[in-house]
Amino acid sequence: MTDAELPHIERRRSSVHGHGVFAAEAIAKNRRIIDYAGELIRNDEECEAREERYLQDGCIWVFRVNRAWSRDAAVGGNIARFINHSCTPNCYFEVVAKTIWIRAARNIRRGEEFDLRLLRHRRTHDAVPVPSWLSEQALACLNLHRGAAPVIPLT
Repeated sequence: MTDAELPHIERRRSSVHGHGVFAAEAIAKNRRIIDYAGELIRNDEECEAREERYLQDGCIWVFRVNRAWSRDAAVGGNIARFINHSCTPNCYFEVVAKTIWIRAARNIRRGEEFDLRLLRHRRTHDAVPVPSWLSEQALACLNLHRGAAPVIPLT
C-alpha cells in the first residue's frame, strides 16, 4: 500500500491530551489509516527504561509488535504516535510482519479524532505510576484493564 492510497490525516491540538490525530476526510470501517512507525527495538531492559521515561513525560510511544520486538515512535516515528487513548476507541491495530497498521474500527467522520486502547505491557504486577494530568475517567479506564495491578497517579 502506498501513501497515496492512505487517507489524509492531520495532527492538531486535542481536547483529550496534548496533540491528537484527526481525519481530514471520511474514512470507511476497516480501512488502513497509517502505520505506527518507529525504531524497531528488542523487548528488554532498555525497552522498559524507554517506556518508563516516556510515561514520566505523559507519553506512551513504545508499541509492542510481538514478544520479541517493539516500535519506539520517539525515534523515527510519525504522527501515529499522537493517537490518544480511549476505552471506546474508533481505531484498532493490526500487526503484519513487523508493521503495525492503525485501522478504522468503524466509519470515521471528517474532523474526528482517532483513538486507540493503549495498554502498558509490564513484566511485573506492580502498581503503574501515571502522570497526574490523567482524568479520573482515564484512570478508571486504565485500572479496568490492569486487573490486579492498579494504575496510580504520580504526585
